[in-house]
Amino acid sequence: MGTRASQGLLLLLLFLPLLRPRGASAGSLHSPGLSECFQVNGADYRGYQNRTGPRGAGRPCLFWDQTQQHSYSSASDPQGRWGLGAHNFCRNPDGDVQPWCYVAETEEGIYWRYCDIPTCHMPGYLGCFVDSGAPPALSGPSGTSTKLTVQVCLRFCRMKGYQLAGVEAGYACFCGSESDLARGRPAPATDCDQICFGHPGQLCGGDGRLGIYEVSVGSCQGNWTAPQGVIYSPDFPDEYGPDRNCSWALGPPGAALELTFRLFELADPPDRLELRDAASGSLLLAFDGARPPPPGPLRLRTAALLLTFRSDARGHAQGFALTYRGLQDVDDYPAPSKGSAQTPEASLDGANVSCSPRPGAPEAATGARVFSTVTAISVMLLLLLSLLRLLRRRSCLLAPGKGPPALGPSRSLARSWAVWYRRPRGVALPCPPGDPQVESLAASYRPLSASSQSSLRSLISAL
Repeated sequence: MGTRASQGLLLLLLFLPLLRPRGASAGSLHSPGLSECFQVNGADYRGYQNRTGPRGAGRPCLFWDQTQQHSYSSASDPQGRWGLGAHNFCRNPDGDVQPWCYVAETEEGIYWRYCDIPTCHMPGYLGCFVDSGAPPALSGPSGTSTKLTVQVCLRFCRMKGYQLAGVEAGYACFCGSESDLARGRPAPATDCDQICFGHPGQLCGGDGRLGIYEVSVGSCQGNWTAPQGVIYSPDFPDEYGPDRNCSWALGPPGAALELTFRLFELADPPDRLELRDAASGSLLLAFDGARPPPPGPLRLRTAALLLTFRSDARGHAQGFALTYRGLQDVDDYPAPSKGSAQTPEASLDGANVSCSPRPGAPEAATGARVFSTVTAISVMLLLLLSLLRLLRRRSCLLAPGKGPPALGPSRSLARSWAVWYRRPRGVALPCPPGDPQVESLAASYRPLSASSQSSLRSLISAL
């Protein structure tokens, strides 16, 4: 119980930066709010819901370290990449359409369920809505496709000049505006459970149910002025394509900016994201497939930012999702200098990104640690040298068997050597039973005690 409690506390500390004031809407792209997921299928969910329904509803989940009989357990995720462990929180280790968990098997043979997690909907997803068809939930143009994905529908409605895009029944796409959403009827999130025909890891609404998104998700350009929001890589939640050249202008109210990368996966070093000061054009930060951004928030003393992303001809990867917010007080954040573009020039959550010691840090503690390490190594070396000197005249030394100690050389096949000593020197000879050499030593050497032999064997085995 103590281990699970400590792990729960650790998860809480990790996700405190994700929590926003309750006044922010969780569904709006410009207000990340309480969203705990930034992937459309919730594969990045690391929250604490441990039942299939929200707020204590639904069936209890089984602990992942007790599901070895199934395909996924904590043993199948030793590195923690999927978030499995000694807990029973909902997760999505197999890239399914949403987080799920194992449950106690029913008479019908059902042993897992999807989890309905209200806070696990990527910003820009506005929710599941009823579509009765008369009138349609979204009044704009529509179409169908056997290769429909979320981004295919978003791109279609973006090109038509609409603000919203809705996916339905796995293959249908509808476009609409904010006025349509105002008169829409929300439906339970679990009603939008149809897999997209063009992507097995995405949901595209349901039967008579629309999953509605803002078309700015995954756009290749934009001008962002809201106090806080999310910027996705092009084509998100699909993978970004080759030869992409996209830019976003970022200018929320305030004198500084805070950026936090929630996802970052680029295919290779030529795929590159640059952050430039919008006023001067100077390059502040640059990240690519080989140099990802550091964890935690990046604070930049600039009021406006220009983000540019380019991919090469082979580029295909999940991309990135970053949240931003404007800051009013810049006294605690140093201004970026005009140095190398490859070195982050912003303070990372108050930490110094340089490898050199932090100014004012106590160097005495480092010196004490080095001195203690050197002293310990020196003592170990002296002990080993003393032991080697003690035994340097022996011809060989074999480990004894598990028989009782004997006075004198053992004639039992279970013991292959005996240690004899005569002050101040000892000797150990691996001779067969009855060997004249050992018999002659027995008169002048006394057998080593059983406890001393055990200690000696431990030392020798460590050589």
